[in-house]
Parts: sequence; C-alpha cells; structure tokens
Amino acid sequence: MVMVCVVLVMLGLLVARMYQLQVVEHDIYTTLSDKNRVQVQSVAPPRGLVYDRNDELLAENRPVFGVTLVPERVDGMEETLAQLEALLDIPEEDMERFQRRLREPRRPFQPIPLRYDLNEEEIASLAVHRHELPGVEVSAELVRYYPHSELTAHALGFVGRINREELQRIDPVNYAGTNYIGKSGIERFYEDLLHGQVGYQHVETNARGRTLRVLERQNPVPGEDIQLHLDLRLQRLAHELLDGRRGAIVAIEPDTGGLLALASVPGFDANQFVTGISVADYRALSTDIDKPLFNRALRGQYPPGSTMKPMLAVAALDSGATTRDKTIWDPGYFQLNTGGRRYRDWKRGGHGWVDLTDAVAQSCDIYFYEIAVEMGVDTMYDYLSKFGFGEDAALDVSGALSGLLPSRDWKRAVRSEPWYPGDSVNLGIGQGFMLATPLQLATATSLIANRGHWVEPRLLKSIKGDRSTEEFLPPGGHSPLELKNPDDWEFVVDAMAEVMHGTKGTARGAARGASYRMAGKTGTAQVFSLAEDEEYEEEDVRERLRDHALFVGFAPVDDPQIAVAIIVENGGGGSSTAAPVARAMFDAWLQDFPGEEKALVSGTGSGGAIDAE
Repeated sequence: MVMVCVVLVMLGLLVARMYQLQVVEHDIYTTLSDKNRVQVQSVAPPRGLVYDRNDELLAENRPVFGVTLVPERVDGMEETLAQLEALLDIPEEDMERFQRRLREPRRPFQPIPLRYDLNEEEIASLAVHRHELPGVEVSAELVRYYPHSELTAHALGFVGRINREELQRIDPVNYAGTNYIGKSGIERFYEDLLHGQVGYQHVETNARGRTLRVLERQNPVPGEDIQLHLDLRLQRLAHELLDGRRGAIVAIEPDTGGLLALASVPGFDANQFVTGISVADYRALSTDIDKPLFNRALRGQYPPGSTMKPMLAVAALDSGATTRDKTIWDPGYFQLNTGGRRYRDWKRGGHGWVDLTDAVAQSCDIYFYEIAVEMGVDTMYDYLSKFGFGEDAALDVSGALSGLLPSRDWKRAVRSEPWYPGDSVNLGIGQGFMLATPLQLATATSLIANRGHWVEPRLLKSIKGDRSTEEFLPPGGHSPLELKNPDDWEFVVDAMAEVMHGTKGTARGAARGASYRMAGKTGTAQVFSLAEDEEYEEEDVRERLRDHALFVGFAPVDDPQIAVAIIVENGGGGSSTAAPVARAMFDAWLQDFPGEEKALVSGTGSGGAIDAE
C-alpha cells in the first residue's frame, strides 16, 4: 500500500510539472523555442543611384558574392578560419579586418563579412564543403559600381567598407546589415539621402543555422536616386583634353551654380576602393609621382597668377585706386623706391603706355603693381574675400580646401612679420602668399559672368522622388557684390573679351574663328622664385619646376552659359596651353559637342601668335 501511495504521489508530481510546463509556462518556452528556430535578420537597403544631368548613370549597384560568418553558429572559429584559408585566397588585410570586427560590439547573430567578390570557382569550392562549415554562408549583396570610374572618381567620390571610427558615429540600427558607407565626394555628402532605411525579416532555421523559410518580412526603403548638374560628355572631354598632363578643369553654369565638369587628372579607378583595395594597389597609387588620388580641382592650392587681374580690376575701380582712363608708362619694371628692387613685367621692354583695358588684355604686370600698392592689402583682402577666396564657398562639394587669402593679421600671426609694400606688389599679380583652388577661380569667374550676382557652386540638381533639394542643400550665405557704379562690371567683362578678341589680347589665337564672343584671362604661375635679374628659360628648367598654365573665362559674353577655370601643372604659358583647352570646352558646350572640338587642343588651330601670358 505504501508503494502504491508513493507511485501515486510521484505520478501527481509528474502531472503537475507537465501542467506547469505545458500550460502555466507555455508562452515562456514557446518563446525560447522560437528563439532557437526563428532568427531576425536585417535587410540592407539598396543604395540610391546617381545620374548626370542627361540621365546617364554614374553610380549603380551590382550583385557581388561574398563569404560571411555568424560567430554564434561557428564550431571553433580558429579551425574554421584555417579551413577557409585553405579553400580561398584571403588577403591579410581582410583577415585583420574580420578579427577586428569580431572583437567589436555587435548585434547577436549578425554576419561578419570575411571575403568579397568571390569567383565561380571559389563559390563552388565552398558549396562542396558547406556541410563542414557551420555558420559560414555565401551570400549575394548589392555593391556600388562606377561605370565611368576614372572620369568621375574625384567628382563623385566612392564608398568603402565601414571602419571602426565610422561604427562609433553611425546609427547601428539603420546600418545593421550594411557594410559600406560613403567615404568622399557626393557619396559622403549625401550619405543620409543615398543610404535608405534598413528592413527586417524573420526566418526559420534548422539546428545548423541554415535558413528554411522566411516567416515575415519588412522590406527596406531604398536610398533616393539623385541627379547631378554634372555632364558626363563635358567631364569626358575635360579628361581627354588633359590626357598625359597633370591638371584640373572646373566648369560652372553661372545661372544655377551647377558644376558641369569637375575633372582632376590623372584619376583612379574608384571601384578598387569599394570592396577593399589591396595594400599593393594602394601603395602604387599613393606613391605615384603624378598623385592620382589627389583631387586637384578641390584641393590643389596654386598661385593664381594673372587670372586674378579681372577681380583686382573690379576692386581698383570700385575703391577708386584707378579709373577706366588712367594710363601708366610700363618700361618693363616697377620700383617702389628709386634705386630699389625692380619688379619685372613678363614682357621684356614693357608695354609702353597702357590703360586698364590694355592692362587686362595684354596682362600688364606693371599696371597691377601700381594699383595694388595704391589699394593696399586691406582693400584687396576685402574685395577678394567677396569673390569667395579664402573660403570654401561650394554648397555640397565635400573636401574642398579654402586656399590662402593673405592679410596683414595673417602674416603677423603666421610669419611674425609686418605686411610690407612688396607683399602688396606680389599680391597684385596673384603671386606671393596667395593660393587658390581651381574651384575658387571658377566661382570668382562665374561671379563676374553674373555681374556680381552670387550663386554658390553645387553638384545636386534634383532628387528623383518627392523630396526637395532645398531639404538637403545648405543655404547660400553670400550677398551680391554690389559696385558703386554697376557699369564697372561691363567694363571689366569687355576688358576680358579683349583678352580673347583684341588685336593684342594674350589669348587672341585661341578665340580665332569662334562664332560667339568669349571673355577670359590667361595666367602663368611660377613654381619657384627667380632672382631679381634672372631670366626664365623654359627649356633649361626641369619639367616639374616649369610654370603652371592657367586660364579663367566664360562664354558667351552677353549671356554666359559656361564659366571655366583651368590649370595645367608645369604647362608653361596660359595662353599657349590652357586657353586652347578652354576654347574646346566652350565649343563643346555651346555647339552641342561638335566632332571637331579637339582641333585646338594642340594649338594647331589657333592661327596666330600667342603671347607668354
């Protein structure tokens, strides 16, 4: 009887425990079971596409196969990695990146990428050994691809794998499942717009972690597609015109501020950086003497030389330092004091009697030496800052530098010296301490083309959706440059037209035969300084120490459609090297890209003598 009672008690306890597990704690154990069976996976959103102004695709997404590991499902991480290294070629930097991400905080069951861009043989090898590699998956993902990579690398920038510093600042929820982020250029500036919103899916898995089916899915929101002002045809032409040389071309639509071309040559293949560039390839790029990774259009800071003279002419007229009719005698040199240092003119023997129009057209240094001393550094600084020098005036161009607009305070702070009159003399021809980027020169030229109306440079033209560009473009902060006599704008524009069409204009050869009128200014910037009585002989100077060739201009004169700034490093004279490049750009844009736009590039189409400036 006692045994029967014991059995009944034990049976009762067993029934009670079964009741507690099956009824009372049913929800708890169902949840625990589902956690073993159902996993929540993040779904990365497709990145928004980028188009040029004519709807040519500049940045797209293509599927790439990669291998990922889910640490929670891997049986022995070291052994698994050793086995994968035997099956795949895994670069050392990829393995180091994987080990680093393995140690960093992350969501449970979040896959960690190990290798990207697997080929068919590698995919097949992993498939054969799949049963030996729990937690290892071959997955397809959309990866950024630039079909015109070298042409657009400096303008668009590129995306790359998210690094440790970026992990600290991004939203870990929205970037769950995303391995890439904008690193530079447009890709970085509009990251929030292009990235989109992450999605999720609940999937049923077996005991080995393999996905059996999708139970529920919340689709990701793709990033917005954007259209740029950039014109791929003009961008391609700019690269062709500079092919074999080092330099930059920036073209702006004055009316909108849209950047039509933003070319830095030589360029590089941005696709190399997307899934991770190898150490050897990066070393080859970073040690290349031509610096293909350096964005000359935005970050190249050069002495602007005589391309500053139109801006200084505006400043001199408005400040009263000169008049339209004032003439000076140019003997070929300028002296602050009798018997003092001689500041030379580029033309040996000088230009004789010149007024302001002649000084711009013939690029007379002596005239600008005199008005620079008359204005002084404070006046020149005030006006040149209103042209956008000394700052990054662009709205959405990531990484642009501000150049150097020297002032009295700057020199005292940096050099611990006062500002000397000789410093003003050098600033009067865009030399000395003054540095400007091609983007700044194009911006200032566009301001002249607009007769003082400010429109900040921008790349974004529209968003291909319901969102407004004003939502993402920073507001412009520049007021119009208003002159005491607004007609002074037309006077300076006419002087720049004389550069191109005048009988003594320094770029008259480049404008010969044009069906439209253009305005411009040539420039030549020294790479190294000459002694007072030393003459510059190009053939005696090593190529990388030769003068830089510059040009700024716009066309047509009466209704500007395009403004350009061009620099050809160590190219020699601006009139012989840079001006023909500008003419080809003008012809292409204004004449709808005629087939003969390259005829003037070598100078063979100039049809006349070209002066040194």
